[in-house]
Amino acid sequence: MSEQVIPVPALTRKDFVSDQEVRWCPGCGDYAILAQMQRIAPELGLPREKIVFISGIGCSSRFPYYMNTYGIHSIHGRAPTLATGLNIVDPELQIWVVTGDGDGLSIGGNHLVHCVRRNVNLNILLFNNRIYGLTKGQYSPTSLPGHRTKSSPMGSIEQSFNPISVALGAEGTFIARTVDVYAKHMGEILRQSAKHQGTSFVEIYQNCIIFNQHAWEHVTDAQVRDDNVLYLEHGKPMVFGKNRDKGIRLVGLTPEVVALGDGITEDDLLVHDAHAEDPTLAWMLSRMEPPHFPVPIGIFRSIQKPTYADMLLKQGEAARAKRGAGDLRKLFRDADTWEITELAEVGAAGSNGGGNGR
Repeated sequence: MSEQVIPVPALTRKDFVSDQEVRWCPGCGDYAILAQMQRIAPELGLPREKIVFISGIGCSSRFPYYMNTYGIHSIHGRAPTLATGLNIVDPELQIWVVTGDGDGLSIGGNHLVHCVRRNVNLNILLFNNRIYGLTKGQYSPTSLPGHRTKSSPMGSIEQSFNPISVALGAEGTFIARTVDVYAKHMGEILRQSAKHQGTSFVEIYQNCIIFNQHAWEHVTDAQVRDDNVLYLEHGKPMVFGKNRDKGIRLVGLTPEVVALGDGITEDDLLVHDAHAEDPTLAWMLSRMEPPHFPVPIGIFRSIQKPTYADMLLKQGEAARAKRGAGDLRKLFRDADTWEITELAEVGAAGSNGGGNGR
């Protein structure tokens, strides 16, 4: 008699909404990011017990409480470290690291960079509001030079981090950018991120309405954003502008903004290649910023390389095949180790003879 298969009901957005009260400031961009994640989560085709959200410290780090999945609220900057260990222990889990520009690029910068370079199979969402929000408005690693805050009253003297450039410098295999108020665009980026095998790194421009309200006004204000945003589409020329009448072309090794018309057509423009092994084009795009260039939004790079867990597990299999199963007790007692069986009489001569007496 065949075993009866009980169909598993399809999950909905409500299944991923936890019973916890969402506690962010009214108007915070985190609400929009949470809503999109809960909306696309059922599309991932995974049971909730196979999904884990791991965070550090900061406003963004409350995220795991609000997703009805497994979650870990870890310590400052260490979410990528915990996520790496969890991925190695159970490679079948889908892991999302939620961090902020302060948590991920200051105390957690080292952990984030090495997670990206190792190509651990997980997804990193970096909420970038260019400020420390939870600790009440100090400048962060992404705050612009000259920015005045409680901790930089005369203006920051530091060069700010560009998160996309940092991820590219670490040889990231999936690197993208979206904006908290671009709901449809963000949802698609999250979907593509989830599909990627390896580390996906997504920078999300996110508004802090209390301490840095106008950080991304040039890409969120409906009156001007069309002229300030370049949507990256693989295989398509780089056209932008409210009337789709501007583009990016290359003169030697230097990009420039041109107006279409008067002999300049889309054939003269740069064509985006997100799958190029060479990251030169993606790096150039990461350096494009106002006022001279539009802000690139979308997938900068998406390539495939072996993941960290796959390589590590294969290495372990090869070692066992060559040398047999390991013996932990033997390992502990190997090499320069010794065992003390009785207490030696020391110090007596020193004490009686005027030595150090220890």
